[in-house]
Amino acid sequence: MFNNQRPDTNDLPSTAQLLRSTVIALITAGVLLVTVVMPSEYALDPTGVGRALGLTQMGELKATLAQEAAAAEAAQPVATAPAQTQPPVQPAPQQPVVAVAVAEPVAQPVAEAKPTLKSDELTLTLKPGEASEVKLEMLDKATVSYEWSTNGVPVNHDTHGEPYNGPNGYFHSYSKGKQVKGDKGEFSAIFDGTHGWFWRNRSNQDVTITLKTTGEYLSFKRMM
Repeated sequence: MFNNQRPDTNDLPSTAQLLRSTVIALITAGVLLVTVVMPSEYALDPTGVGRALGLTQMGELKATLAQEAAAAEAAQPVATAPAQTQPPVQPAPQQPVVAVAVAEPVAQPVAEAKPTLKSDELTLTLKPGEASEVKLEMLDKATVSYEWSTNGVPVNHDTHGEPYNGPNGYFHSYSKGKQVKGDKGEFSAIFDGTHGWFWRNRSNQDVTITLKTTGEYLSFKRMM
């Protein structure tokens, strides 16, 4: 049998000490929620600390990409049952043809489409706080060279790609930067999908962006 010495009451934390530790923990959790979690996950930055740390921009990009993915998913046609629209006496061999035509993904290019060498140029203007995105429809391993510049006002940008029918919110970033006045280079698509540029004007004045592209792609369009 062992006799353990009972702790002295003076060694135990007092009620005031426990209360103070609880309050400090709650304040710390609240500060982290407002300055880190809200800016990086929801683009909400009431203190401005998230933007200074680059977390708010991350949250805004996540929100934008999530909205694009939701819009693309909502735009896809819903396949209808061929039996509801076909006469009962219609031969069964025609049903697969109807099903394929209805279920064809809206964004994916047809098998016969071949990328050709294209060149395009686009000029767009963003007001303070506005964002825009331009996408090229490219097949795997297709290459494009690009150059874009502003009228002297810096912007935040992200050059990235999204695969056809990929996981919700997934994208691959080729390059990105904050408060820059232009960028140029070349990249090769790592999957079939849409690849392009996202810009946001964080200044207090209008910015004009001119984009030039040359490469192997199927289409060139402004998404927003």
